[in-house]
Amino acid sequence: MAFPTHLSADTAHNGHVIGELHDSRPPRSTSAVSWGAIAAGAAAAAALSLILLILGVGLGLSSVSPWANAGVTAATLGVSTIVWLTVTQLLASAMGGYLAGRLRTKWVDTQADEVYFRDTAHGFLAWAVASLATAALLTSVIGSIVGGGVQTGATVAGGATVASTTTATGIAQNEEGGSMAYFVDTLFRRDAGVASAPTTTQPGTEPTTTTAAPGPSADPAGTYLDNERELAEIGRILAFHKLSEPLPEDDVRHVGQLVAQRTGLSQADAEKRVTDTYARAQSQVREAETDARAVADAARKASSTAALWLFVSLLIGAFCASLAATFGGRQRDA
Repeated sequence: MAFPTHLSADTAHNGHVIGELHDSRPPRSTSAVSWGAIAAGAAAAAALSLILLILGVGLGLSSVSPWANAGVTAATLGVSTIVWLTVTQLLASAMGGYLAGRLRTKWVDTQADEVYFRDTAHGFLAWAVASLATAALLTSVIGSIVGGGVQTGATVAGGATVASTTTATGIAQNEEGGSMAYFVDTLFRRDAGVASAPTTTQPGTEPTTTTAAPGPSADPAGTYLDNERELAEIGRILAFHKLSEPLPEDDVRHVGQLVAQRTGLSQADAEKRVTDTYARAQSQVREAETDARAVADAARKASSTAALWLFVSLLIGAFCASLAATFGGRQRDA
C-alpha cells in the first residue's frame, strides 16, 4: 500500500503531522522531587546550624566563670542553652526549607493541593537531610548528651558498691596519704596523758616504765616490721567487712589488744577507740556514697531534660522547614 507523499492542509496544523496525534508512546513526565533543591537547602541549613552552634558555645563559655558570684548560674546556662538550640533549629530549618521550595522546578498542569504537598515534602526532606548531616558531624556531642544520662543511670545502683570496694582496698593496702589509712593511723595515736605500760617492780626499788617510741629508727631490730604487719592485719580486718556492717566483737577485741600494746591504753579504752574510729570511717563512707548518688541523679535528670528539649527543638525545625518551603514554592510559581 502506498502512502501519500504530499500533505494537505487537513493533514498538517502548525507544523505537526496528524500522525503524531496517534503516537502510542506514554507522555513525558517530570519527577515530583527536585533533589538538587533539597540538597541545596539541606547544605545551607547544616552550615547555618554549625555556625550558630559554634556561636552558642562561644557565648556560653564567655558567660560562665569558675569564681564565686561571677558569671551565670547553672540553671540560667541550662535555660539559655535550650533557647539557643531552639532558635538555631528555627532559623536554620526555615532557611533550608525556603531554599528547597524556591529552587525546585516548576510543576506544570499540577493541582494547587498537590503543589502544596510537594513543597511541604521538599521542606521536610531538606530538614531531614540537614539533620542527618549535622548528626554525622556532631556525633560525639549528641552521644554525650543522650548517652551520658544512660551511663550515669546505670552506674547509680553500683556506685555505692564501687565506693565501698575502693575504700576497703585502700585500707587493705594501707595507702600512704589515703583517708582510710588515716583512720588506721589514728588507732595508734598515743595520748599525752597516757603513760606507757608499767613494768613489774621489785620490793625496795623504784618503779620503772618502758617507753616504746613510735618511730622506726628507735625500734629494735624487727619491731618495725612487726608494726607494719599489725597495720596490714588491721587493714585486712576492716576491708573484710567493707565498712557496711558493724565490726564483730572478736575483731574489736583483737584490734583493741593491738592498740593497747602500742599506745598503753587499757583494753576497754582501746576497744572504745576502735569502735569510735570504725564508726567515723563508716560515716565518711556513707557520706561519700550519698554525694555520689546525688551527683549521679543530677546528671541523669540533666541529660533527660536535654534530650527532651532536643527532641522538641527538632520538631520545631521540621515544622519551620516545611512551612518555609511552601512560601518559597509559592514565590517560585508566582
